[in-house]
Amino acid sequence: MNYDAALDRAFDALPDQPRDAGERLSVPDPEGQTDGAFTRLTNLQAIADALSREAKHVHRTIQREFGTNGQFDGNEARYNGDFAVSDFEAAIDAYVAEYVTCSECGLPDTRLTTEDGVDMLRCEACGAFRPVTKESTKNTQTDRPTLEEGETYEVKITGTGREGDGVAEKGKYTIFVPGAQEGDEVEIYIENISGTLAFSRLA
Repeated sequence: MNYDAALDRAFDALPDQPRDAGERLSVPDPEGQTDGAFTRLTNLQAIADALSREAKHVHRTIQREFGTNGQFDGNEARYNGDFAVSDFEAAIDAYVAEYVTCSECGLPDTRLTTEDGVDMLRCEACGAFRPVTKESTKNTQTDRPTLEEGETYEVKITGTGREGDGVAEKGKYTIFVPGAQEGDEVEIYIENISGTLAFSRLA
């Protein structure tokens, strides 16, 4: 076998190179609709399809992030309370950071599986895998909040949201930190808290 033929065979054996994550993950903007004491997410199924996840799983996670009750009817979801589109965007960002994006290569080419009762995120692009660490807020202590608006905290950025913001976890809260990157340890100022979602800026 000559050199050119051997080189061709070697290239053929290589796995396809993943494209940039931005090309692969195109999530529809959430469409919210107020309905009395409820807020509907009318395109939940389309969002779940874009994330390659079950809509019911996305719904349960959003419900937990909001700290409220809700209903899912197979296409759209309804949540008790008045929530803005920005609240849904933040909840979806938190979902992407925890349940979709590979923490090693940053790509969304992952599968969510359950192994021995533990949710695992397995990356088909780089082969990395990790347990999903998000836990239900039911087991967290509520006597004293771990975050308060107007306070400053030191956090470590452990993920990246859909819009590129840094994501940190503190207690039951998912914190969005614009301008921070995964791996950074930063001091932040909490500007607003909605359910278990917190919005901050670098202090």
